[in-house]
Amino acid sequence: VQLQASGGGLVQAGASLRLSCVDSGRTFGDNGMAWLRQAPGKEREFVASIGRSGRDKYYADSVKGRFTISRDNAKSTMWLQMNTLKSEDTAVYYCAAKNGHGSYISLDSFSPWGQGTLVTVSS
Repeated sequence: VQLQASGGGLVQAGASLRLSCVDSGRTFGDNGMAWLRQAPGKEREFVASIGRSGRDKYYADSVKGRFTISRDNAKSTMWLQMNTLKSEDTAVYYCAAKNGHGSYISLDSFSPWGQGTLVTVSS
């Protein structure tokens, strides 16, 4: 598994960012995928996930209505469009593949995590 997230940066509150996750080490379309994050001094948390076909999507309540997850299996790429960013969205964002039959909203269902990308939102 070789997952690489990119697209993070420093933005002001209210701005938008689009994160990308490229999978170069497996059959991308065979797995559900997720975005997860870890803020400084806090535990990791689930952000959003998407089924293998891209039809089914799940979001944490804290990002629902602001973030949109999507994927293109032909490009082995997943995205996270983040709008109306808030300071509490500041975190390192990771992408991960689903590792079995667990819930699409559980952290334990996704491993291993790829290399993360830092998103910093200034208020």
